[in-house]
Amino acid sequence: MYLQKLSLVNFKNIESQTFDFQKKINCFVGNNGIGKTNVLDAIYYLSFAKSYFNSIAGQNIRHGQDFFMVEGDYLLNNRQEKIICSLKRGQKKVLKRNGKAYEKFSEHIGQLPLVIISPADRDLIVEGSETRRKFIDGVISQQDKKYLQTLISYTKTVSQRNALLKYFAANRTFDALNLKVYDEQLIEYGTVIYNKRKAFLEEFVPIFNDKHKIISGANEEVNLRYKSQLHDVSLEVLLQQNLEKDKMLQYTSVGIHKDDLNFEIEEHPIKKFGSQGQQKSYLIALKLAQFEFIKKQSNVTPILLLDDIFDKLDENRVAQIVDLVNSDEFGQIFITDTHADRTEEVIKKSNQEYQIFKL
Repeated sequence: MYLQKLSLVNFKNIESQTFDFQKKINCFVGNNGIGKTNVLDAIYYLSFAKSYFNSIAGQNIRHGQDFFMVEGDYLLNNRQEKIICSLKRGQKKVLKRNGKAYEKFSEHIGQLPLVIISPADRDLIVEGSETRRKFIDGVISQQDKKYLQTLISYTKTVSQRNALLKYFAANRTFDALNLKVYDEQLIEYGTVIYNKRKAFLEEFVPIFNDKHKIISGANEEVNLRYKSQLHDVSLEVLLQQNLEKDKMLQYTSVGIHKDDLNFEIEEHPIKKFGSQGQQKSYLIALKLAQFEFIKKQSNVTPILLLDDIFDKLDENRVAQIVDLVNSDEFGQIFITDTHADRTEEVIKKSNQEYQIFKL
């Protein structure tokens, strides 16, 4: 699979621009603020119908304009695919594949597998558990449609249960049978999600450790641990044990929506004990493991977006990444950098077809 052509209209700071791409490596170089990352985000949009960097869709429309449009021409399994994502102010986003609009965007997830590595990934380390859960869910969902639907159902049920708990508190009443309906749904969906996350991480963590050894030169010991309330007790028991607490708090305090990942270096939290370079290496290894996992599950080589990854890495780590990229396991790669000379010097060593767009 590769993206042959990208056309943008009123997307972020880009008025109108078209790019024709190489099969292998495509680089965007220029000063900060010029729009390099926006081009990568447009490519991300075509795979996920949303921005990687800004969850408010309307803010991706160029200032002073009424709409944006992102259009991509792909070669996928020897056939042409045209994907268009567009948004008009005050209207719903539209996603079309070969001229036909999707009713549910979730049906598109996984059709064009993609992995992005960006400075924004640091949120995985510094932000709360929701960010890390989204990472796990995003990886699994790209190759498991049923998981995504179960997750959507679970999230909806938590909201409904929370609304019922608030109703009980506001009206000084309680209906155990009514609550049991939501509890049974949560137990069904939550148990499926927990088992899938557990199975995923059992397969994923060894891949992650291998990637990290390559990038760091095996100089650091890292770990990735799954933290869940369901490790020790079933969701059914958890809900029973915390019923009075939930009634008082007026929300569901236990379940797989409280799961987390512990990122560790030398058995300590990387957030507190890892340098910037170590944190960056950790995150790159995490994303490269995501790439390998998705490729293995889908039998399609994902597109890889590398946003400003050479910054804050020493020469040895950059060299290790270039060696990885030079292997046949990668398909089409898009890179942004502020230093044109550095980019060209690094890319030349890859012995792959490349082109550089100076923005």
